[in-house]
Amino acid sequence: MRVVYLHGFASSARSTKATFFAEKLAAKGIEMSVPDLNQPDFSTLTVTRMLKQVGDAIDAVGEPVALIGSSLGGFVAVQAAVEHAARIQRIVLLAPALDFDGNRLSELGDRGLDEWKSSNRLDVFHYAYGRMMPVQYELYADALRYNAFDAPLTQPVQVFQGGRDSSVDPDTVARWAAARPNVELHLLDDDHQLVGSLGEIWKQMERFLF
Repeated sequence: MRVVYLHGFASSARSTKATFFAEKLAAKGIEMSVPDLNQPDFSTLTVTRMLKQVGDAIDAVGEPVALIGSSLGGFVAVQAAVEHAARIQRIVLLAPALDFDGNRLSELGDRGLDEWKSSNRLDVFHYAYGRMMPVQYELYADALRYNAFDAPLTQPVQVFQGGRDSSVDPDTVARWAAARPNVELHLLDDDHQLVGSLGEIWKQMERFLF
């Protein structure tokens, strides 16, 4: 089994978590593929585009796949697992933004969303690039086409969620997990980044994946 890692919004293939898990897996002789979901242009990012990149990464592997998705990458991982159910055997979600409309972007409010739509530009801080960068309204509009709560997942799923997460609502994640008997939920005393829990996450993930 090969592993494909999907980084979060305004993050990158070289994030702390991606690097950590790549090293742990490499020590077991397993290569982890990490598509750069910012490419070809961060401003034109959409869920549909990310799903195409994930599909390409899965096709390139040519073996059964385990998906790891962080934050928005977790939202994408859920959709990808439905589209490629025959290829994806296991799923790990890290602070997944399962309710895209109800999480960080909803803080804009109706007025902010209208302004984003009319200007087609929302400036966000991109942690990988270290500066403010624009993203087009199509990211939001396209994401509304997908619903993680209706996704018919059949694969075993492992979820790690911080109780002090200010970007993803822990109660929403717990409710999503509780409705699915194939989901193993781990609530951690951590924030959205989960960096302080990486050791515990890997311990549980190693058992789950292998």
